[in-house]
Amino acid sequence: MKLWQNLWLLVAVIWGVVAALQVGTILAFADESEAGKALQPALLGVAVPVLLYAAGWAWERVASRKKPKD
Repeated sequence: MKLWQNLWLLVAVIWGVVAALQVGTILAFADESEAGKALQPALLGVAVPVLLYAAGWAWERVASRKKPKD
């Protein structure tokens, strides 16, 4: 694995744990009418790592095309 992938994996795991803690806290202490507030952290917990990986992958593709092949 490349360095950016290792760093992404580390950040994604930390991000997922924090998002899961937020969702768990909201569900544990919110009333039934406020349980829908847990949806946003759950979606962000999945979407942000996916978007970061896509950005890293795109950056790598663009950077590899600029290198001259000798």
